[in-house]
Amino acid sequence: MEDDSRPAAKGDAASLLAREDLAPYSQDELSARIAQLEAEIARVTAHRDKAAAHRRAADALFGGTGS
Repeated sequence: MEDDSRPAAKGDAASLLAREDLAPYSQDELSARIAQLEAEIARVTAHRDKAAAHRRAADALFGGTGS
């Protein structure tokens, strides 16, 4: 039976990672994986924040409502 708490398969990297069996990994490998994922989260968060700031600037300049 499939775990329903996993993200829906969309073919993106996050969905593929969520489907991977973690049982074969050692604790050190899992710690390294967590560090890589945390770094990726920080990168995506920074990009999202930059895009939001850009959108706010454009809305302020052009009078948009934003979303």
